[in-house]
Amino acid sequence: MTRRLAIIPFTLVILVGILCLFCGHNPVKIEQHAEINSGDTAWMLTSAALVLIMTPGLAFFYGGMVKKKNVISTMLQSFICMAIVTMIWVIFGFSLAFGDSIGGIIGNPKTFFLMNGVLEGKPWPLAATVPLAVFAFFQLKFAIITPALVTGAFSERIRFTSLILFICLFIVFIYCPLAHATWHPDGFLFKLGVLDFAGGTVVHMSAGLAALAGAIYLKKRTDTSENKPARITYVLIGTGLLWFGWFGFNGGSAMGANTLAASALATTAVASGAAAFCWIIFDALKGKKPSAMGTSIGAVVGLVAITPAAGFVSIPHAMVIGIVAAIISNLMVEWRTKTSIDDTLDVFPCHGVGGMVGMLLTGVFANKAINPAGANGLFFGETKLFTTHVLVLIGVVVFVLTMSFILLKVTDLITPLRVTEEEEKEGLDRSQHGESL
Repeated sequence: MTRRLAIIPFTLVILVGILCLFCGHNPVKIEQHAEINSGDTAWMLTSAALVLIMTPGLAFFYGGMVKKKNVISTMLQSFICMAIVTMIWVIFGFSLAFGDSIGGIIGNPKTFFLMNGVLEGKPWPLAATVPLAVFAFFQLKFAIITPALVTGAFSERIRFTSLILFICLFIVFIYCPLAHATWHPDGFLFKLGVLDFAGGTVVHMSAGLAALAGAIYLKKRTDTSENKPARITYVLIGTGLLWFGWFGFNGGSAMGANTLAASALATTAVASGAAAFCWIIFDALKGKKPSAMGTSIGAVVGLVAITPAAGFVSIPHAMVIGIVAAIISNLMVEWRTKTSIDDTLDVFPCHGVGGMVGMLLTGVFANKAINPAGANGLFFGETKLFTTHVLVLIGVVVFVLTMSFILLKVTDLITPLRVTEEEEKEGLDRSQHGESL
């Protein structure tokens, strides 16, 4: 980033500081709400930490897959989301996602502006036994990892400053509207009856589809040197951190230390294990050796697919979801390699398609006996939920792809998205950050 270009974001940061200094609300006495449960609060605090560790985990997961000269830049693209999205979330992002509903599509940015009323406010209606602040910052971790997931599709060729702008636009115009519509009690999709326990639609479909749009818009990499992963060990470390953190991702979405959290934890463990094993066995059927990379990707695909269903399906059905998702995503990865779409780290085949499979199979295997707040799926003789999920899936695909292309074009007009051919050949670690392994 040149000095001249740095003036704009630096000025914005100073203005935010001034805004916080003079427009921040005066602290008031924090009331102890009678409904707050210490056990639930402890679990949600732990879950928030577990979800946060997933973003560094993703950095290792992605960083190990790219060329050695792009490892640092790829990992930093995940880490920078923790900084940028936190600021947006505190200023107005939480309000856009969970503020007073405007037409069931977006929240009023004034509701929790600068976290006004969050510390002393009443608990969120769907998380009634934990402080509102705990809910707000638990949800922040979901907002952080979503654009981080997107970055894997255009690794090795995107300008860092342009990525920062795109992340900001993605959170405001794609993530927050989807989160509001799906998870707010007055949200449009929530009222339709869409079930998304922990972010299959809000997180993984939105990230995967935005990644597809990004890969198409940025076109193929010009660097034709051998695409050899830099560190398979990084991929394994990243997978371990993601797998570990995902228990907070899904288990925490029960919003309490309860039997629903236990059910979500169990289904998460089963789906991921089944998908990891199925992936390498399916590879073996195609004549490939069982690999560390395949095992890691399979585990993550299983985690993605069970995310929307984790608190609505039984443990055996979670295994089915993991197996089905592994096979479909594996086939999609193979198909993608035969196209001109340069999705660097196969974000769409794994996260986008995995999220879609999970959403559809939630509509098949959801059972009110598991979660009375849910609905019965197609497997139990009811068609409404499945039909709703099919229609909403189509709508979300159209919305995210359309908005992503618009945001990519806007970003590109303001600051070029792609690095030059010379910078790409040199490697983004040096050309964008002046660093190297």
